[in-house]
Amino acid sequence: MTEALHFAEALLPTGWAQGVRCTLAEGRIASLTTGAAPQPSDARHAVALPGLPNLHSHAFQRGMAGLAERRGAGEDSFWSWRTVMYRFLDRLSPDDVAAIAAMAYVEMLESGFTRVGEFHYLHHDPAGAAYAGAGMAGAVAAAAAESGIALTLLPVFYAHAGFGGKAPEPAQRRFINDLDSYARLRAACATALAPLEGAVLGAAPHSLRAVTPGELAELQALAPTGPFHIHIAEQRAEVEACLAWSGARPIDWLFDHATVDARWCLVHATHAEPGEVARIAASGAVVGLCPITEANLGDGLFPARAFAEAGGAWGVGSDSNVLIDAGEELRWLEYGQRLWHQRRNVLAPGPERSTGAALFDAALAGGATALGAAAGLAVGAPADFLTLEPTHPAFVGACAEGWVDRWLFAAGRGGIDGVWRAGRQLVAGGRHLARDAVAQRYRMTLAGLLA
Repeated sequence: MTEALHFAEALLPTGWAQGVRCTLAEGRIASLTTGAAPQPSDARHAVALPGLPNLHSHAFQRGMAGLAERRGAGEDSFWSWRTVMYRFLDRLSPDDVAAIAAMAYVEMLESGFTRVGEFHYLHHDPAGAAYAGAGMAGAVAAAAAESGIALTLLPVFYAHAGFGGKAPEPAQRRFINDLDSYARLRAACATALAPLEGAVLGAAPHSLRAVTPGELAELQALAPTGPFHIHIAEQRAEVEACLAWSGARPIDWLFDHATVDARWCLVHATHAEPGEVARIAASGAVVGLCPITEANLGDGLFPARAFAEAGGAWGVGSDSNVLIDAGEELRWLEYGQRLWHQRRNVLAPGPERSTGAALFDAALAGGATALGAAAGLAVGAPADFLTLEPTHPAFVGACAEGWVDRWLFAAGRGGIDGVWRAGRQLVAGGRHLARDAVAQRYRMTLAGLLA
C-alpha cells in the first residue's frame, strides 16, 4: 500500500525544501517531489524533520530515574550513583526489563528519536547464571517491537572490575562473560533481532577497565563489521587508573593498541586532551555525547567546540534515561559549552549560521554512522521522520532553519506533533499511540520492584 504525505517545508539531505510531496511504500520513502502542490488524498503537515538516532541507551535504568538524588555521607559521584544502580538491577527479571524498556522507548519516540542504540550489559539472572537463549536481550527486542522504535543492539562484553584484568565484583555477576559465552550471546541476540525490521547487531566492550588488551583484540576479530561501541574517559578516576596501569590516558591507549575507525563510537570521551581530540576527529570515529546523563552524574564537559572545529563526528544518546528528550540533549550540549566558554552560539559553524541546525545535522549524521543505519529523508531510506506542531506559540513566523532553532531552544517536546517509524505513525498529538497500555504496565512493574 502506498501512502502520500505533503509537507509545506521539509529538511532533506540537500537542505530545506518547500512543497515536499512524499510517498511511502513498504516502510520506505518511495518518492520525493519538491515544489509540489498537495493532492486531495494527501495527509498534510506543516514541517517534517528526519527522526534522530539515540546512539547510547541503558533502557533498564529508566526505572531508577530519581532514585539516586539523595546526597550520601560523602561527596557523591558516578561511583556512588553506580552503587544505587547495582542495587536496583539486582532483582530485575526479563519481564521487568521488557516493561521498563517499552516505556523508555515510547518516551524516546515521543521526543523525536526513531532509532536507539541499546548498550546492553544486563545479561544474566540474579545468581549470575545465563538465561536460555537471548534472555534479557530478548526482552529488549520485545520492547522495541512493542514500541515500534528501530533497534541497534549492542551486547556488551564485561569481564573485569578494573584495569589489568581485576576480578569482577559480586555486584557485577549479572554482566560477566568470557569470550566463548559472549560469542554464544551474540548468536542468540541475532536470533532475537531477526523479526525486527531494520534491526542492526553490533558489539560493545564495556570499557577499557572491563576488558584486557587480549580480549579487546579478540572482540574486534569476533565482530569485524558493524557498530563497535565503548565507554571511555568518562570519569577522572578512570583516567587516573588507566595512567597508573599503562602510563597512558585511555583514549591515547586505545588508539595505540586498536584500529579505531568510523565504525567505532567512543561514548562520553569526556576527559579528552587536545591531542586525543585530534586523534578521534582524524579517525572518523563518532563521539557519543549524553549531556543530560553527564550532567546528572557530574562527569564533566567534553571539549565539543574544539572537536567540532577539528571536523569530528558526534551524536547524542539518552544513556541512563534519567530524562528522555532528544531536543534537550542537543540543547544542553550547546548550553554546557556556553557555560564553559562564557559565549553564546558556541557550536554554530560560523557567522549568521543556525546553532539549532548545526546541532541537529551533526547528531543526525553522527548517530546514523554510529548505529549502522541510514537516516534522512531520501528516496529508498526508511520512512522515519517527525512533524512539528505549527500552532505552538514558539513557532510563530518560523521557516527553514528557524523551525529547528525554535524547537530546540523554545518549544521543547511540546513542539512535536507526530512521529513515524518505517512509514507507520506511532506518535500523534505528541503522544505514542500505545502510551496508556505501556505506562500502566510500567507503573505496575515499578510498584512491585520498589515495594
